Amino acid sequence: MNDDTSDLGRVGLWTFAFDDQPAQRVREAAAEIEELGYGALWFGEGFGRDSVSQAWLLLSATRRLVVGAGIANIALRDPITMAAAERALNEAHPGRYLLGLGGHRVSDTPVQMDGYSIPSRGRAVRTMGAYLDAMDAIPLGSPAPAAPPRRVLAALGPRMLALAAERTLGAHPYFVPVEHTHRARQTMGPGAFLAVEQAVVLDTDLTRAREVARGHLGPYIGLAAHQIANLRRLGFGDDDLTDGGSDRLVDAIVAYGDADVIAERVRAHLDAGADHVCLQVLTATPATLPMREWRELSALATAG
Repeated sequence: MNDDTSDLGRVGLWTFAFDDQPAQRVREAAAEIEELGYGALWFGEGFGRDSVSQAWLLLSATRRLVVGAGIANIALRDPITMAAAERALNEAHPGRYLLGLGGHRVSDTPVQMDGYSIPSRGRAVRTMGAYLDAMDAIPLGSPAPAAPPRRVLAALGPRMLALAAERTLGAHPYFVPVEHTHRARQTMGPGAFLAVEQAVVLDTDLTRAREVARGHLGPYIGLAAHQIANLRRLGFGDDDLTDGGSDRLVDAIVAYGDADVIAERVRAHLDAGADHVCLQVLTATPATLPMREWRELSALATAG
């Protein structure tokens, strides 16, 4: 496993917004993000472009930028297909692809994503461990990349964090407060890579910013059992998990204000043990690329 992460820098971007854009607009945006000085660009996977296709698109539009799958859902992809794609992406774009794996959800019934049923894959840690075993055992015949691949796991609970530290480069926690970063570092130890997603609203109007933030929190605290379980481990209770989330929860998950306030949240994660913080900009129009905000926040990525 290639454990050099210096090329990602301390601050990157995370987005779902590319799924709503035509391919040419995605290429143009990725090229500008690279020129702004960001070291890494992470993207999610839902029912837009699949994770591998999105990675190809972003890598082909840039020259230096690290592209991180945050995450590729193991429930949607056979390990043979994932291992072959990981090798091909790393061979074609040496050292610039970072594979995040997740989707290891535990449920007695199929998980609903936009009305579509995704079957449970069984116990989370066991399922992810078996998936990694399968990827490592596949006898791939395509050209080998120049450098070993880099992988991280979408990890929240202690056992998945421990697996991430043991079997991969580290963890990519999503939808977490600074306290989780502190606990994750304690669980994984000093050597594992910790790349934390942080949602932000670049707006100094508190009422307006919290409204945008609650729109982001709603689906996660309404349907995502693993996110709810993680929040309960962190001390949030029933009063925090209703009506779009309490102010305490919203303020812990989303940072809002000007660039200085967001820089403070980034520093808090870094001080708590994060190696890299990827900023997910939230706006009132999520289908529109937040280019203005990405430009304004780029100083955080280029700061020493």
